[in-house]
Amino acid sequence: MSEQVTMVRIYMTEDEAHLDTLLKRLQEWEKLRGVSVFRAISGFGESGKIRTSSFMDMSLDLPVVVEFFDSPDKAEEIIAHLSKEIPSNHIVTWSATVR
Repeated sequence: MSEQVTMVRIYMTEDEAHLDTLLKRLQEWEKLRGVSVFRAISGFGESGKIRTSSFMDMSLDLPVVVEFFDSPDKAEEIIAHLSKEIPSNHIVTWSATVR
């Protein structure tokens, strides 16, 4: 049996992510099945500023990706809530199938 879902990926920096608050919201308020957060070792966004880390300098302003999936309707509802705090051009979605 398979299920159609919407994958959601949110791009931010650690500085703007407020991960504890965001994860609590996604778990307790939005009741998501699960969320993964990935920390990049380097990257850049619209500003063009390259953010990177090295073993000598563990920056706290690195890119992070928050990713989850749920039913298309629920994903759209959550995106509408998050869009009030996160720029919409930082949120990427696509259709997927859970097997």
